[in-house]
Amino acid sequence: MDAQQHWEGIYAKNSPEQCSWFRQHLERSLALIERAAPDKTSPILDVGAGASTLVDDLLARGYRNLTVLDISQAALHLSRMRLGAAATPVRWICADMLTAALPAQAYALWHDRAVFHFLTEPQSRRIYRQQLLHAMQAGGQVILSTFGPQGPMKCSGLDAVRYDAASLTAELGQQFRLEESMLEDHCTPSGKTQQFLTARFSLVKTPF
Repeated sequence: MDAQQHWEGIYAKNSPEQCSWFRQHLERSLALIERAAPDKTSPILDVGAGASTLVDDLLARGYRNLTVLDISQAALHLSRMRLGAAATPVRWICADMLTAALPAQAYALWHDRAVFHFLTEPQSRRIYRQQLLHAMQAGGQVILSTFGPQGPMKCSGLDAVRYDAASLTAELGQQFRLEESMLEDHCTPSGKTQQFLTARFSLVKTPF
């Protein structure tokens, strides 16, 4: 089974509220985005967005230059149906972010909650970093959430990699500067606790 089939299956079997990563609102991400990109015209890319309400909350705060990317067509459909007419100005991309044809130097902020920790192979992480460097504007902001040092090693039937701030910074490389990081416990709908690391980086040197 390929990655898209896997995630389409997850959304076919579960409502968004039943998925382990569900939060009514991504308060931590929202606070970081508002701090990192106060200009409401900033082009923002939400990678692996799933059916998250982050796009709803960003629209409600006046952000208008939003792109939402996920590998699951079903997840994107759920978000578009939930938003109704408000979904119209959002750019929706159904693709694997490792192979997505992202525009060059297009985004001021890249947000990823829980894609990166599923990249268990070094080559996949290298491709992710290449996509990041290709798509980000100079000085752009990157917000990544992964499982923390005490987080689970599997999720949704897939292996995951756990990170602390130092190891995540090392993965991104010297072109990125760590601005802030924090650990928090996420309570799943089933009542389990998962430790997450959230970190904000600045792109300080482009390869161009």
